[in-house]
Amino acid sequence: MDREERLAHLRLIRTPNIGPMTFSLLLQRYGSATAALRAVPELAKRGGRTLKPASRAVAEAELAANEAAGARLLFKGSNDYPARLAQFDDAPPVLSMRGATHLLGRPAVAVVGARNASINAQRLAQSLAEELAQEGYVIVSGLARGIDAAAHNGGLAGGTIAVVAGGIDVTYPPENADLQYSIAESGLLLAEMPPGTQPTPRHFPIRNRIISGLATGVLVVEAAERSGSLITAREAAERGGEVMAVPGSPLDPRSAGCNHLIREGATLVRGTGDILEA
Repeated sequence: MDREERLAHLRLIRTPNIGPMTFSLLLQRYGSATAALRAVPELAKRGGRTLKPASRAVAEAELAANEAAGARLLFKGSNDYPARLAQFDDAPPVLSMRGATHLLGRPAVAVVGARNASINAQRLAQSLAEELAQEGYVIVSGLARGIDAAAHNGGLAGGTIAVVAGGIDVTYPPENADLQYSIAESGLLLAEMPPGTQPTPRHFPIRNRIISGLATGVLVVEAAERSGSLITAREAAERGGEVMAVPGSPLDPRSAGCNHLIREGATLVRGTGDILEA
């Protein structure tokens, strides 16, 4: 993909009211982002709307910001874009990445769960991640507090991918700064949002589809009834992935989400063997 097409990709996806699904449809219709970009104003006009594509300066600035952050851009349609993620129409047209990009080509399991997880659940998540990494699996999670951080720590030695909710250069949450640095050095950081983007509540469920899209299965370790981890599990099920959960006491609200998943048919996980057999 040449520089002009890369810039057109960025301009198109940063245009207001054009999300991944619309982007995908436009590329299917016009064959390239450059052609789609030329067609967008007239298409919008026919629909009774005015749509102004993002400027070239915006795209140039994003390229420069990624370079300054030590990251590079991965475009949907390129040879190194993750094959499993690419098959979905809502896959990110552009991803910022920093770190060991070869991890995208290895089998992966997502490990997610509660931010306010119990100590035992965090220990279990780290232990399971370590054992899965030893079996050759990359550990994918969202770099949040609690289970996410434990899973990343467990997977560091074998390879872990953190899908962050904000920009690739934004540290969040602050207490995971050292972990984020370690992942950038020996694992892989991925971000759909442009550099400099501070994560807001709406960004987290959006990034969950990437976590589920990268992995062949999602393991939920401790999650409340309305945990965002259940969104990741649902996304995995809708994308044909395996959904797994660690059971917990019915008296502990932090386990209500996992128990619900198991009741709905998720694989009950007591140890690594259950994951490998799923």
